[in-house]
Amino acid sequence: MNANAAPRTTQIALAKARNQDPGAFTLLLRKLGPLGIAASIVLIVFVLAAALAPWIAPYDPDFPDLLSALSGPSAQHLLGADALGRDLLSRLMWGARITLLGPALVILIATVVGVVLALLAAWNRGIVDTVISWILDVLFAVPGIVFGLIAVAIFGPNLMTVVVGLSIGYIPYVARVVRGAALRERNMPYVQAAWLQGQSGFGISLRQILPNVQPIVTAQAVSSLGFAVVDLAAVSFLGLGVQPPTADLGLMVKSGFDSMLRGQAGEAITAGLAIVLIVWSITVIGDRLTSNARSIR
Repeated sequence: MNANAAPRTTQIALAKARNQDPGAFTLLLRKLGPLGIAASIVLIVFVLAAALAPWIAPYDPDFPDLLSALSGPSAQHLLGADALGRDLLSRLMWGARITLLGPALVILIATVVGVVLALLAAWNRGIVDTVISWILDVLFAVPGIVFGLIAVAIFGPNLMTVVVGLSIGYIPYVARVVRGAALRERNMPYVQAAWLQGQSGFGISLRQILPNVQPIVTAQAVSSLGFAVVDLAAVSFLGLGVQPPTADLGLMVKSGFDSMLRGQAGEAITAGLAIVLIVWSITVIGDRLTSNARSIR
């Protein structure tokens, strides 16, 4: 009787443990909280609208209709039309693609390069750490948007030129934070044990240290993404990024200012509000993830 009861008790305990396990998705919702969930919904809406723009946008974003120029919201144009009669809703959907994709590329490049530099500095220390830290300090002293403008001045205005330039400016934001976390992990007993077992520094950094600093990497990348959105929009507003007639939120704000002189502020307001909502949602999500990463540290 007792022999049969013991396995039964164990099964019940395991079942309770499984039921009490909240799961990764539930944990993420708890980290985000109500405001973070609302921000995530807003960001998802923009991402879906951008991704599905070729299929759900009501008009070609570059198709002019002079008869509808500067018209207000109507059944034909839900958000109105710009100075050339182009549908604002369609241009917002297509413009969100560049507004989201460009900064995502900036942060992806900066994160990959920054993490590599951080791990090199943390593992080798000494002269390698000193040189890398000096380079990061120099880059950190220059605003990221300045690198974007320098790249445009050298290679001409286009999206990839601005992306590469901004990426250089964002490398130290990732590398400095990750380097500090990696230095702490470098002195942990599990790293010393792996080294004594004959594992290479590259293998230990990649398989041992990197997974343990990954939450910090993710939090820093998301936090930097909002700044990258603003910087890219600012470069486009100056006319040095994406060139007309391509739909871009920064360009729409710029052209909307010209329309305001004619008494139509719809384009500038809608494009500016879209940028604000995108940056707000990314900032809130990044703040929640950063707070969680601090608790981990």
